[in-house]
Amino acid sequence: MREIVFDTETTGTEHLGGDRVVEIGCVELLNHIPTGRVFHRYINPERPCHPEAFRVHGLSDEFLAGHPVFAALADEICDFFGDAKLIAHNAAFDIAFLNVEFGRTGHPTIVMDRVVDSLALARRKHPGASNSLDALCQRYGIDNSRRTKHGALLDAELLAEVYVELIGGKQADLGLAVGPAPRILVQGATLDRRNERTARPVRPPLDEATVAAHLAFIDSFGATPIWRDYVAEAMPDANAA
Repeated sequence: MREIVFDTETTGTEHLGGDRVVEIGCVELLNHIPTGRVFHRYINPERPCHPEAFRVHGLSDEFLAGHPVFAALADEICDFFGDAKLIAHNAAFDIAFLNVEFGRTGHPTIVMDRVVDSLALARRKHPGASNSLDALCQRYGIDNSRRTKHGALLDAELLAEVYVELIGGKQADLGLAVGPAPRILVQGATLDRRNERTARPVRPPLDEATVAAHLAFIDSFGATPIWRDYVAEAMPDANAA
């Protein structure tokens, strides 16, 4: 299964108010494993960035003016997306901006049926907790020390790692890793965390009266109890001792 984890940066927060996409970063996954293929472009929005947006991503108007406009990149973006499932954090924001851009260029817009919102996944898995990308990286032990500013490709790379954790953890071993077998717990039972591999049944202590009673029971079989015949058949050397 092919999936694309992606992120965008924009001139502001109002996709219907004229704000534009200034950066897109994409990471390709195949069966939840990064393939190494990425797509990253800076985009000339043909309008200035809001100061608040500049503080978030650090992309100046002068820097962006030297890059292609969205219309020149729309075919490349669509080709990289293909028919893959799309994953984004707070996906409605990114999809709204891309669909406005695609509407301007005459390309098909993205339907939400093919989109997975990792923020919604995180909120279901960790209700009541902070589920920002930084918080999720910290929760899953993912190094985000390079993230001093928001950047579309870096954020997509971090999100790809977070997404794999959100859907059940790293699966690259295809379930073949050596480990303890899964346990099924009966309702009301408690889980003993002691070493299950080396644990052995504990023999109950026997007092002298119990031992004597058992020996008396064995003696009641007589000198040639019938069970000795079965032992002899199964172990021909048993009578040779």
